[in-house]
Amino acid sequence: MLPQAAPDTTAAAPPDTTQLIDIGEINNAFSQAIALFLEGDFEGLYELLYQSAINLTGLLLGNGLQALLTFLTLYVIYWVIDRALHQVLDRSARIEAGLQSLLQRSYRVVAYVFIGAMVLSQLGVNVTALVAGLSIAGIAVGFAARDSMENFISGVTILVDEPFKVGDYIVVDDEYGQVHEITLRSTRIRTVRNEIMVLPNTQMITSRVVNHSKQNTLRIDIDFGIAYKEIPDEARQVLLPITEGDDRILPRPEPSVIVTEMADSSVNMKLRFYIRDASEELAVRWAYTEKVRETLREADIEIPFPHLQLFVDEAKAFADAPFMQPPRNGE
Repeated sequence: MLPQAAPDTTAAAPPDTTQLIDIGEINNAFSQAIALFLEGDFEGLYELLYQSAINLTGLLLGNGLQALLTFLTLYVIYWVIDRALHQVLDRSARIEAGLQSLLQRSYRVVAYVFIGAMVLSQLGVNVTALVAGLSIAGIAVGFAARDSMENFISGVTILVDEPFKVGDYIVVDDEYGQVHEITLRSTRIRTVRNEIMVLPNTQMITSRVVNHSKQNTLRIDIDFGIAYKEIPDEARQVLLPITEGDDRILPRPEPSVIVTEMADSSVNMKLRFYIRDASEELAVRWAYTEKVRETLREADIEIPFPHLQLFVDEAKAFADAPFMQPPRNGE
């Protein structure tokens, strides 16, 4: 008696019932639709579109519930991580506001792309083919959006190198203001007129930017001039006391009054002092410009205005002119 063969206990692998929406098939269907339209075969075009819509609807309905559950689960996970990341960054004293915004936005973009890919995969879309197609399109878009990419890289450079940060008072292109926001494309500055000036990040890293807040102390110079007949030390003695008792002004370094120039019509001088808070710069400058003027006036120290004196010496050509003759009696 021949031995019986052992039964095959290896279970056959179940067929893969997952249906994918092939991007190649969609492209072929689209090409066929265009060809039918150009040929004028509207009946065939209708049949093609009708059949394609039925197939697509069947695939979407078959996987819709699973895709919805995937979306809800991933979105809850995304929201929890986003809240935790926000709290961690907000409590960190070493990460400034602009870099915090960059990190949060980068996380959100990555999370949205990941959730979208997972949902499309559950719907039956061939994500691999879709990503390949988007990569080719992305190269073309990258060339077209070169300026945006340059601004993005410049924005990252600003946030990492920190020549200025949100809240700093800066001067750029002769415009003074406070940095309101740093985005991946532009830097927004609030001017003294409460306007928002938007500058591309590429311009911010190539222009001359003066940061008034970087050193935590700021020197203010009040320019003025006195007449040549006045004594500079007298102006110094009357001006130095006006800074006393002002909590906004630092006692060290001490305020000073110096001569800066021997100009055509005046001896130019400066009142110099330091303040702690750069946000008070304009208010302090305006207040002490007026104080300097009033203090010099009360001390009878002349503040000259530009003028020109003309001396006529041996002007023989005008000797017979009426205005050179001595006045007559009774005139």
